[in-house]
Amino acid sequence: MNNVDDKGKQLDQHLIERVQTGARMEKRMVKVLKGLAEYLDISLGDLLEGIVLHAFVGKAPFSDLTLKQIALLKEIYGMDYSVEASHRMQEIVSKQEEGH
Repeated sequence: MNNVDDKGKQLDQHLIERVQTGARMEKRMVKVLKGLAEYLDISLGDLLEGIVLHAFVGKAPFSDLTLKQIALLKEIYGMDYSVEASHRMQEIVSKQEEGH
């Protein structure tokens, strides 16, 4: 496999091992992320890894065009909150979970 950037520069390969996380996330957010991954033609895992790698070095992971697509997906899937909801979400307890 020949990985070359848009300027013809050879890109470094990094051998990694992936694991299943079992992380729970808000339903509408996951729909937006899946829609964005589909739009970008990458896997959900690749999208999340890219977001995290950018965040770890303090860089924004998305172009203006991608941010417009995210806004559209948020509207489509009813994701009516933003960064102000971070660490303030309270999960709805279903009746089925209450019985256990």
